[in-house]
Amino acid sequence: MTVQLPRRRLLGAAATGAAVLLNAPTAAAATPRFAIGEHDFLLDGQPLQIRCGEMHFARVPREYWRHRLQAIKAMGMNTVCAYLFWNYHEWREGRFRWEGQRDAAEFCRQAQAEGLWVILRPGPYACAEWEMGGLPWWLLKHPGDAFLRSRDDAFVQPARRWLKEVGRVLGPQQVSQGGPILMVQVENEYGFLSDDREYMRTMRQATLDAGFDVPLFQCNPSNALARTHIPELFSVANFGSDPKRGFQALSALQQGPLMCGEYYSGWFDTWGAPHRRGDNARAIQDIDAMLGANGSFSLYMAHGGTTFGLWGGCDRPFRPDTSSYDYDAPITEAGWLGEKFRTYRECLARHLKPGERLPDPPAPLPVTAIPPFTLGETAPVLASFPAAALQVASPRPMEADGISRGLVLYRATLPAGPAASLVAAQARDLAWVFVDGRLVGTMDTRHRRFSVELPARRREAVVEILLYTIARVNFGMEVHDRKGLQGPVLLRAGQRPAQEIRDWTVRAIDFDADGDLPALRWAPGRTSGPAFWRGGFELATPADTFLDLSSWGQGIVWVNGRCLGRYWSIGPTQTMYLPGPWLRPGRNEVVVLDLTGPRANRMAGLTAPVLDQLRPELDLPRPPSRTRPRLAGHKPVHEGQFMSGSATQDVRLDSVARGRQVCIEALDSFDGLPHAAIAELALLDASGKPLNQTAWTIAYASSEEARKEDGSALNAINGQATDHWHTAYSAGARPTMPARLILDLGAPAEVAGLRYTPRQGPDSVTGRIRRYRVYVADRLVDND
Repeated sequence: MTVQLPRRRLLGAAATGAAVLLNAPTAAAATPRFAIGEHDFLLDGQPLQIRCGEMHFARVPREYWRHRLQAIKAMGMNTVCAYLFWNYHEWREGRFRWEGQRDAAEFCRQAQAEGLWVILRPGPYACAEWEMGGLPWWLLKHPGDAFLRSRDDAFVQPARRWLKEVGRVLGPQQVSQGGPILMVQVENEYGFLSDDREYMRTMRQATLDAGFDVPLFQCNPSNALARTHIPELFSVANFGSDPKRGFQALSALQQGPLMCGEYYSGWFDTWGAPHRRGDNARAIQDIDAMLGANGSFSLYMAHGGTTFGLWGGCDRPFRPDTSSYDYDAPITEAGWLGEKFRTYRECLARHLKPGERLPDPPAPLPVTAIPPFTLGETAPVLASFPAAALQVASPRPMEADGISRGLVLYRATLPAGPAASLVAAQARDLAWVFVDGRLVGTMDTRHRRFSVELPARRREAVVEILLYTIARVNFGMEVHDRKGLQGPVLLRAGQRPAQEIRDWTVRAIDFDADGDLPALRWAPGRTSGPAFWRGGFELATPADTFLDLSSWGQGIVWVNGRCLGRYWSIGPTQTMYLPGPWLRPGRNEVVVLDLTGPRANRMAGLTAPVLDQLRPELDLPRPPSRTRPRLAGHKPVHEGQFMSGSATQDVRLDSVARGRQVCIEALDSFDGLPHAAIAELALLDASGKPLNQTAWTIAYASSEEARKEDGSALNAINGQATDHWHTAYSAGARPTMPARLILDLGAPAEVAGLRYTPRQGPDSVTGRIRRYRVYVADRLVDND
């Protein structure tokens, strides 16, 4: 077995040599082809500056892998970075899949054939806006809300088994064995979650035990590098701006080459929020600076692609990601090469080594329009569930019953009685509630709305709750995201004692790994309510197209039996990328699951995507909010002034305060304008550690910018410092100070401090808070 030594020991061992090798094999091993030196990455003993572009083969049709790799090479990259998503290869425990679209070894071979090295990121956790961050759902059969990504055997043993399987499949692709894999990442941004260095040592050892002998590394945001750094594991920094600060943070930790593990070309989209775009001019400036400082980088993303099928993730606390993963990357979702690609190519061309030449970009792929066609056959969802059913006293997380994802129908009997509220402990993710076949309301995890109002009943009635799972959260402790209707389910009527509804029948349409359709009984004509729809179109020559879903509601699309992905008319995405290789000459069949009903049961194929069209009026009905702040009578538990700049700041309260709701009140900002912004806000316990945010929601925000950017208040508690809450400033807004953000923690907690991350970017950005106050109480808002 190859053993990797701590840096300080290697420095002594290599004192007589020309280079200091970090993460190097022992002296008994042969000299590696690739190593980490004192100042450079070394390939065959010569400095290698890594220019890497990220691309996820699971998000690109296999038939197009070579085209996208050629584009990455032509942009100026010499390396491609690739995640492995554990759940993509082991959706059912113990059943590993590497065929077809999942053939990671073939992706590596194609990269090598195009002259690209590979950086492999096998997890076990990935994030990447992917279902549960790449962790398999069946781990959630184990009880508890803190065992994932920990040293608990319930996580470590399956993770070891996964990494061993990865080593079996991809070990031969290492550069040490003639393949293209230069480095392998251990875990992913663990400093965001924890400071448990022993966990990192455990995952490092599991990766070594899997047979990987190339250098191993870990990545973290610049401000979290020190939390999990261990001398035996090389560190790289992730950032989307200010490379000088990121590289300084690295130099303070270790001696070695400087590398940005993720430099963000854009950002991902979530349903109901504006399409995100990256600052191209700043990106080019930063890449110039990194390469000019002899640094290396990986561009996240060089090509984003599409989260096909049901693999899309969910930002915390619960903001599902769109199927399009365009990311505003220089290579678009459909592989198009435009102005952004040209500017990256010109930038990287300035940093080529003598004799290095960029190849020509690949030829554009054909695109076709498809005339409008009708989906004229339907199959009602409520009539499409299998006869087999579970009988349970009270609903529980569906993972415990072996249901992975899809549609679940819960049925029980309601007693006769007056109008009442039907209240569930949770309903993840969306649910439609029917009484005797009539829709009476919806439940919505996004707003933690788990109750509906029921009419009076003269006799017993049947309640049916149709639940739809969208995605499991892929970030933070919230990855413990168990789905389904969860009891107790109570009837609450006036001052009467709550009555639990028991004895439920549960049926499921489990879409499984690849979005498998159930057997459906089709009938001609329209229908109302949740339904599957079927139609088709004729095509002479297959080519890429973009299905226009703008007249449909919410659900899933299948083309020729392949699950294309999810759609939602609220936007910002109104089209779905349909790759030409998945079409065929002649008849092509389209099936649509629509849970809210289409406004018109027609569809067409467009020649360009629609990525930035919001339709909030088409969202699920939501009771109007009458929430307003209720600070009168409450004294601040702390008043202070933040430091200027973009650095994260910890603040201790004057004394430990207890309450369910916390308000940060911005009195003014450093730029003197009436705006407030927060990139991240965490609350600290008496030991200085962040409180668990799993149950947090936004109780109130003074305002949110929703037109010119995604300035949603949820951005302040989603764990991503690259976005932010910003008070409204677009046309019609009348910003004033103070600005207030009130958090609801879900239950009373002791708060000893807060961790404030200002809006990131240059000093000229707006909204960085100067003077502020903090309030803590059980109730800081009124809802009447």
